[in-house]
Amino acid sequence: MTVRTIIVTGASRGLGRAIVTQAIQHLNCNVIGVARSQEHLAALAKEAAHQDRFKYVVGDVTDEKTIAAAVELALSSWSGRLDGLILNAGVLEPIASVANANVAEWKRHFDVNFFSLVTAVTASLPALRESKGRIVMVSSGAASKPYKGWAAYCTSKTAMNMLNECIACEEKDVISVAIRPGVVDTEMQSLIREQGAGSMLDHHAKFVQLHETGSLVKPEVPGYVLANLAISATPDLHGKYYSYDDPNIFAKYGKN
Repeated sequence: MTVRTIIVTGASRGLGRAIVTQAIQHLNCNVIGVARSQEHLAALAKEAAHQDRFKYVVGDVTDEKTIAAAVELALSSWSGRLDGLILNAGVLEPIASVANANVAEWKRHFDVNFFSLVTAVTASLPALRESKGRIVMVSSGAASKPYKGWAAYCTSKTAMNMLNECIACEEKDVISVAIRPGVVDTEMQSLIREQGAGSMLDHHAKFVQLHETGSLVKPEVPGYVLANLAISATPDLHGKYYSYDDPNIFAKYGKN
């Protein structure tokens, strides 16, 4: 089996961490992890099943130097190529109504959830064209359904999906796909339960119930799908947006 090299942003915890472990343990990948936490990345490196297959870059995805360093590390390591880019880093905050929006907070939000994508794609495209690689964007159901208090998050994820479509219009040799990972048991869900009651009362109870009934998705499940898509997504997916558990996706890219 060919060993592929992928970059994963937001790699230090939650879904990103699961993507890294699934890619290394089950999909024979080399992984460059990107995140702000040196501590968490170092711990992940020690715990990785194949430590020689994981390297990392500590930095903020909003800093162009961070992504440039990740691409450079990928190209200077292992086979000297980059096969996939998984854009997982993102934030939920601010949780507030549009009437109470703080524009500075929205700008910071879009720097993380949208403009960092543009930076990462631009930096990675030359190498991905060379390898005929893939881009996987971790989207959300909030891209197509509004939630009270989530205006910043909903609109940034909608922008992500349109960026995905635009890449498909422009790039014939690099496959890009956006994936909704489901309601995953991560720190973001903890934040929703702790801080969401005041601004998103209509939906807050649903998320609390999912947690209490053990119905949140284990991150390893969509993590495997996302990692698999990053190395084997087919051209028919180019520019599309799917849920990870869509039958057409999970049957082919889910763990059997």
